Amino acid sequence: MIHYILNLPQQNKWPIIKFILQTILYFFIFLVLLYFFSYTGVGQGNFIYNEF
Repeated sequence: MIHYILNLPQQNKWPIIKFILQTILYFFIFLVLLYFFSYTGVGQGNFIYNEF
């Protein structure tokens, strides 16, 4: 397995694997940001009767 990974830069499949790994990484970052913003209340209106 390690031998295969070390030989990837010499193979033509490296750009495809790099694209897939970057896509997974960016999707994970997107999910983390979505998770954090769900707790901040961004886009949610204030409850109108909080002051009473």
